[in-house]
Amino acid sequence: MNHPLPVGNAIPLCVRGEALFASCHAEQVSISDAQGQERSRWQWRRDGDWVIAPRAGDHISYEDLLAVLQSILMHAPQVRRIVVDLAPADALAMARNGLLVPQGARFVALAELVWQHAGGWLPQASAQAFPVQQVMSDGRRHPLRPPKPQGLVYTRYIPWLGQRLTLRSLRLEEDLPMFNRWMNDPVVAHFWDETGDLARHRQYLETIAADPHMTSLIASFDDQPFAYFEVYWAKENRIAPFYDCGDFDRGWHVLVGEEAFRGKQFAVAWLTTISHYLLLDDCRTQVVVGEPRADHEKQIRNLDKSGYAKLKEFDFPHKRAMLVMLSRERYFGQGLWQPQTELGAYANPFSSSPL
Repeated sequence: MNHPLPVGNAIPLCVRGEALFASCHAEQVSISDAQGQERSRWQWRRDGDWVIAPRAGDHISYEDLLAVLQSILMHAPQVRRIVVDLAPADALAMARNGLLVPQGARFVALAELVWQHAGGWLPQASAQAFPVQQVMSDGRRHPLRPPKPQGLVYTRYIPWLGQRLTLRSLRLEEDLPMFNRWMNDPVVAHFWDETGDLARHRQYLETIAADPHMTSLIASFDDQPFAYFEVYWAKENRIAPFYDCGDFDRGWHVLVGEEAFRGKQFAVAWLTTISHYLLLDDCRTQVVVGEPRADHEKQIRNLDKSGYAKLKEFDFPHKRAMLVMLSRERYFGQGLWQPQTELGAYANPFSSSPL
């Protein structure tokens, strides 16, 4: 799915697979479609709390409300709740799907809940969790996993970069030469130790593709690929024997192949994003784990800043590893979708507002 890039101060969003744009006009936020047609307009004000209300006569949809909440919360990470002034019937409809909650006589959107709405970031988000059937593979009992996703699986606008970060499934024939180049980069090779020719890397990727518990993803900034991720279900993974593993725990490996994207401002973007993606992909996932090399001090430091707790060092057959873990409760409760580090000033399309 190809999403238009932002025009002017418009923020590109993707809600339930539909490209939308949010723009700030004085004390109003406008939501438009990919053709520039305005869908709704929302007034904001400060009244002790943040308060937003739709323009009289506008149709109130889940998609538009989630879009306007996203646009505010991504630029105002300190905001934990927003009062939404809707007609009672509309407010109750939004409360039934968890986008609003009643507090006294008002309905409010809580940042901790808004960021858990998969439809705001996963174009292929399912309306319900995949049913549970326990199966056995390689001597391990675990839930049957859904088919691997194809195409675009996650999209998010990164305000401190002014770019859109996406995750998509790997396309073997198209991506193999790039993957081969990345694996032979000396920085990547030092930690992955997977140098080789195209034939070796084709076999490597085909092995991952045939494994139902692992998925290969390509990360891009504004359609420029820069990194490769392997995401996995921990229960079927080699990490499972080393901790008390839950049925829906997830984990990931990463290599950043493009040197131009190895700076801190990019690292905090993809670190906060991969955690978000895995927690959204299945609402039953309570923990995301990792096992970087114990001597990879820079990555462990970045993981620590992104909310991952260091649990212990342990020995894999091929490396001494550090077990790190991030809980759903900590990620959403502490707002870890936002970097916990100073990135300096960046362009804010809501600069005329108190965001």
